[in-house]
Amino acid sequence: MAGKGIDIVTFGCRLNTYESEVMRREATAAGLGELDGGAVVFNTCAVTAEAVRQARQAIRKARRENPDARIIVTGCAAQTEPGTFEAMDEVDLVLGNEEKLKANSYRALPDFGVNLFEKVRVNDIMSVKETASHMVDAIEGRARAFVQVQNGCDHRCTFCIIPYGRGNSRSVPMGAVVDQVKRLVGNGYAEVVLSGVDMTSYGADLPGSPRLGKLVKAILRQTPDLRRLRLSSIDSIEADADLMEAIASERRLMPHLHLSLQAGDDMILKRMKRRHLRDDSIRFCADVRDLRPDIVFGADIIAGFPTETEAMFENSLKIVEECGLTHLHVFPFSPREGTPAARMPQVRREVVKERAARLRAAGDAAHRRHLASLAGTTQSILVERDGLGRTEGFTLVAIGEGQPGEILPGIVTGHDGDRLIAAPLRQAA
Repeated sequence: MAGKGIDIVTFGCRLNTYESEVMRREATAAGLGELDGGAVVFNTCAVTAEAVRQARQAIRKARRENPDARIIVTGCAAQTEPGTFEAMDEVDLVLGNEEKLKANSYRALPDFGVNLFEKVRVNDIMSVKETASHMVDAIEGRARAFVQVQNGCDHRCTFCIIPYGRGNSRSVPMGAVVDQVKRLVGNGYAEVVLSGVDMTSYGADLPGSPRLGKLVKAILRQTPDLRRLRLSSIDSIEADADLMEAIASERRLMPHLHLSLQAGDDMILKRMKRRHLRDDSIRFCADVRDLRPDIVFGADIIAGFPTETEAMFENSLKIVEECGLTHLHVFPFSPREGTPAARMPQVRREVVKERAARLRAAGDAAHRRHLASLAGTTQSILVERDGLGRTEGFTLVAIGEGQPGEILPGIVTGHDGDRLIAAPLRQAA
C-alpha cells in the first residue's frame, strides 16, 4: 500500500522555510513518506512563548485529523525544550536542529530501525561548528527562493532563547552560497532572499573573514541573470562598508531592510544587552536613505520589556517616525525560561498588551502613509499568488494578474489601507 506522503508545517523565520525544503528532501530520501499513515513534520519556532503554544496546538489538531500519521517535531522549540514535546502523547519523535537536516534521522520504516524506539534525538547545538551548504532546487509554493548563508548567534541578548536553539554563529562559504543562487536562478527564480539568524555577522568564522557586503557583491557579480537579491533581517550596527556601497549602487539589491532594533530607549537597549543605542539606529536609517532614497525599512520592536517605564516606551514609540519605519513587527514581551530577562522585574501583562497595541497602531499609521506616498508611481511587482505580489520595497500590492514568480510593471492607482492597488502595464518588465 502506498504511503500518504509527508506534510511539513513551518513556523517562524525565513531560515525555517529554507530548512523545511531540506527536511522534505531528506525525509523523502529516508522513506518517511512511504508509511501507510504518512507523516506530519513540525518545524517549530521558539522566539516567544506564544510561538511554542501555537505549535503545540497545531500538533494536537494534526493528531486528531491524522490519527495514523507519524508526527515529528523539530526546530528551535524542539531544540530548546525537547521535554515539552516528548511529554505530548501526540508526538512520535523529537529532533534537534542539527538532526532535522539529516536523512538518517527520519528513517522510520521497520527495515531501517532506530527511531521506532527512540523518541528524542536532540544533541548539544553548541557543539556544532559549521553550517552545511544544503542545496535546494526550489521552495515549495514560493515565488521567491531563500538561501541560508549563516546560522546561530554569538550574542546573548537578555530576552532571547534563539542561540540555545541555533548554536553559535556559523557561516556558509561564499562559493557554496553563489553556487546555490546560480542553481535557483537556473530553475527560474527571479528573486532570491539571503537568510540567517544573525546575518550581518556573516563570515567571521571563515578564512579571511569576508563580510556580508562582500558576499552580496560576489552574488550579484557572478549571477548576472538574477533580477532581484533581497536581504532578510539585519543588525544595523554590523553593516559593513561593502554592504553600504552595494545598497547605494546595486539596483538589483532590493531597497528594503528589516532591522533588528528591538527598542528605542537607551536604558532598555542596555538591559537587553543590545550593541546599539537609539541614535545609532536613527543615524543608520538617515545614512542609508541618503544612499538609496527609495529604501523602505521594517523593524522588530518589543513592547513591555522588563523595567520599561512609560517614558522609556515613548522613546520606542517615537523611533517609528524618527527612523521612518514602514513594516513593523511588534512583539509583546514574553519571558522565556532560561533567559536573564525572565528574572527581571516584569511589566504587568495588561500594560504590555496596551503598549503593543499602541506600537501596532503607530506602525499601521506609518504603513498607510507609505501606501499613500506611492500613488501614481510605477512599480516592479513580483507576483506571489492570486494576483498579489510585492514591490521592490516589499510592499504588498494587488495587481490582479500574472503567474507566481513573474515580475510585472504596474501603476499604483490607490490602496485599501493594507496593500497597494495597481493596474498592470502591458509592456515587458
